[in-house]
Amino acid sequence: MSRNSRALDAAANKHNSRQQLQAQKLERHAEHLSLNRSIDAARDELLNRQSEQGYWVFELEADCTIPAEYIMMMHYLDEIDSSLEARIAVYLRAHQAEHGGWPLYYGGELDISCTVKAYYALKLAGDSPDEPHMVRARKAILERGGAARANVFTRIALALFGQVPWRAVPYIPVEIMLMPRWFPFHLDKVSYWSRTVMVPLFILCTYKPKAKNPRNVDVRELFVTPPEREHTYFRLGPERSSTRAKVLARAFLVVDRVFRSLDFLIPKSMRAAATRRAESWFLARLNGEDGLGAIFPAMVNALEAMVLLGYPSDDPRVVTAKRALQKLLVVHDNSAYCQPCVSPVWDTALAGLALQEAGGMPAVAATDAALGWLKSKQLADEPGDWQVSRPHLQGGGWPFQFANGHYPDLDDTAVIVWAMHQANDPSRYAASIESALDWLAGMQSSDGGFAAFDVDNTHYNLNQIPFADHGALLDPPTSDVTARVVAAMSLVGRPQDREPLRRAIAFLRKEQMAEGPWFGRWGTNYIYGTWSVLAAFGQAGIGPDDEAVHRAVTWLIGRQNPDGGWGESNDGYACKQHLNEKTDSTPHQTAWALLGLMAVGEAGSVAVRCGIEYLLRTQQADGLWTDPHFTAPGFPRVFYLKYHGYCAYFPLWALSAYRNLVRPGAAHWH
Repeated sequence: MSRNSRALDAAANKHNSRQQLQAQKLERHAEHLSLNRSIDAARDELLNRQSEQGYWVFELEADCTIPAEYIMMMHYLDEIDSSLEARIAVYLRAHQAEHGGWPLYYGGELDISCTVKAYYALKLAGDSPDEPHMVRARKAILERGGAARANVFTRIALALFGQVPWRAVPYIPVEIMLMPRWFPFHLDKVSYWSRTVMVPLFILCTYKPKAKNPRNVDVRELFVTPPEREHTYFRLGPERSSTRAKVLARAFLVVDRVFRSLDFLIPKSMRAAATRRAESWFLARLNGEDGLGAIFPAMVNALEAMVLLGYPSDDPRVVTAKRALQKLLVVHDNSAYCQPCVSPVWDTALAGLALQEAGGMPAVAATDAALGWLKSKQLADEPGDWQVSRPHLQGGGWPFQFANGHYPDLDDTAVIVWAMHQANDPSRYAASIESALDWLAGMQSSDGGFAAFDVDNTHYNLNQIPFADHGALLDPPTSDVTARVVAAMSLVGRPQDREPLRRAIAFLRKEQMAEGPWFGRWGTNYIYGTWSVLAAFGQAGIGPDDEAVHRAVTWLIGRQNPDGGWGESNDGYACKQHLNEKTDSTPHQTAWALLGLMAVGEAGSVAVRCGIEYLLRTQQADGLWTDPHFTAPGFPRVFYLKYHGYCAYFPLWALSAYRNLVRPGAAHWH
């Protein structure tokens, strides 16, 4: 080849290289513009949904058990709002699945307890048993052993309506209120949600009232054996239960039968004293228009207990209790459902974190308003059940709901500290942050972890009592809550938090599964738990060279779907074999995976880029995302939730974090 030819080739190659570089620059510029447009649209729509007071509150949807119970409550009291009942019935019919029954979450298997309640509610609302949807539901129930196979809470509801004998439910006399703390069972040994549900229920199950049921509706057709002749209401639990657990369950059943047979020996004066104590207990925690425990089951039980105890309908406490229940309703033109609770503090804190990452003056102003509202909700010296374990600890936490003074939530508190510390002017929140961190540090359990509401709530044997067939009686430390506390403490960096941090990080290392992820107690499931811990490790300075981080990153990347997103079913709570099973991608789980990966230095990886592209492709015209899947367990295996806000703020958070990490000059490990 001649010298001239080589020169020409070199010039051509140089020209082509310049063209390629220019094309790459244009491509990156287009991608950057697309990313900016997506973030701006999501941010603007999230801002539009902020309340005038500064908070966000999105719908919080559960399975059809809650709306069915609302209809049952109206018939129990004979206070039937026909228009509301018709709307709830529309909702129930719309959520019946192909298998004929009702699942605990979108796409789930039939749950017999939920299906029995939904069927009964529809029949109470006037649906004929001969209608096709009722025939399908009844057939599905009978094929699975009938209504006798329903869980304890469903059987209690049936007993209150006279559909099963009271021997079909556990023996839970009100005298439990008089038991000393050293007794095998005591209220202080179970979770807050168990306490608030059980105390008014003790009164109901002791005095055994019967629902007014003005239309005299029954569901005898749902039993394989007539309920009065059925003798197998109690079972020892799933096959996966350990031998020790089955032995304990059998022993507790024997104790249940013995004490039930001796009930007639209880002195009337003792029963009256125990009733007064139970009544005083829940009255002190009625919580105004936010309700007992600020959760639907406890609120219903409290209302029905007050009616049983003779409170007139115009008693201010009865009126307020009813108003608290009404405030949980989501009513549309043609349908309605009842939420299990509301989530304004949680929604506001997470939306604030997303907007802080997105940036811009409107986001700063909105976040300042949100943090100001949150500051006003902090609990200080209010009485709380947590003080039984920590009597000398000063308060400083936040509730999950608008108000729930007896029950501040560690998870919410940690996220709020995170957001306040990142505020435009964190000095405005210095006192709030300090008292919150003091409270969090004082609520650490002996194993180094943190639970949602309590300390060392780990009396696992109690999960075998007949009442606890749902397996969610307790509030033990979890990886996700512990991770949030680690993130908050690491961000602020107080010297006095070094030892709690060390113990908490050791807890998280111990909780990591052999395959790499962490279990998600309060979000679905291993993707949520793994994001939570990786985000905490990133804040704590534990980077990609750490062996635990490497295993978690490898697991997450291995779970990515071909479309670039991530997805995980609630099926994983029932069986660990779903640990590595891929399901349809969802916006919120994709965002969790991305936030976890980016927290430990993976912003420049192919996996993250593909995940970002998935979010950009699936964004809606209004700027947000949508997905039908349920996002979290209330109680794994028995109760699940769909946080409607998760498709609003988590994808925005992930996209904004990506932009901040990959823009020129940003500091990150790649």
